[in-house]
Amino acid sequence: MMAAPAHPKDMLTQVTQLWSMLDEMAESTPENYHRFMQQQLEDAKQYCTPPEPHLCLQTHILDPNEKSLFINLCRWKRVPAPKSPTDPIPLSAGPLEEVSDKAEIYSIIDIAYNPTVLQQENQAEMDHLIRLTFKYIEEHYNLSLSHSYHIATFTLKGSLKRMKQSLRGGPLPAPLFNKNTRNELTLDQIKHNLREEDCNNATLLLNKDVTQSKVHLIEEIASMELPQEPVTPAYELTIAKDANRKPLKIELKVELPKVSSVSECELSISRDDVIIEVPEKYRLQLDLPELVDEEATTATFNKGKGVLLIIMPIP
Repeated sequence: MMAAPAHPKDMLTQVTQLWSMLDEMAESTPENYHRFMQQQLEDAKQYCTPPEPHLCLQTHILDPNEKSLFINLCRWKRVPAPKSPTDPIPLSAGPLEEVSDKAEIYSIIDIAYNPTVLQQENQAEMDHLIRLTFKYIEEHYNLSLSHSYHIATFTLKGSLKRMKQSLRGGPLPAPLFNKNTRNELTLDQIKHNLREEDCNNATLLLNKDVTQSKVHLIEEIASMELPQEPVTPAYELTIAKDANRKPLKIELKVELPKVSSVSECELSISRDDVIIEVPEKYRLQLDLPELVDEEATTATFNKGKGVLLIIMPIP
């Protein structure tokens, strides 16, 4: 049974107790206070890191309605790593979405693991993780899946924005402290409570069996400001050909004057399309006129001119 949400007065009391404790620490042991705050800033930076695509699996839903299913396996530092090889593997799952793309209808689901979970050097272990992922989807959504699959040539089906929104949805996490919290809580106890909340709120993927938790792993705190809608940037697409008029490569120049660093750009390239996103600034999605080699594609950003140049060889 899901616990009732904390009363606002209880949450205010908890916050007041936390600030009081931090004030006392700043006065009595400023060095410890400084180290603690630095650690919290580092932890917050890791916590706010968005999910990243790792690989895309393609299989089929057999029942109730037969169709293709794309499973985006994603890396996300916010998802805890298992404490030991024998412990359950936490995951965060987005909703199962049906997409109608021209003449084809298929489904997409996003599944995120801690990056260490996906760093499997042993193919048998990776295959086992994939099988458990299939079992989780079957039990969670009451589906029957084909257990044959292949790894797609692209790492993400759909846009980065859709994937991030899919994984970031969910209810608010439980309060950090309970009603019996006292001012003399130590820093170790605070961190222990934080770790316990992360683990208790996770959906768990067991080594031998898959179970569903009562709440989602995490939720992004909503911004108090309305996000700015991204605009389509100016771009130029050209096809370079050899002396026999055979296409060699596609060059795409995109003007991003509001971008100061290439780290702001999120780039996703498949064999037949390219997606460029700069959150709250730009978004460009193009169907490519020729199939390209996404593995050999290169991208460079001219900071002075604010131009992103993408060169995509044509195999």
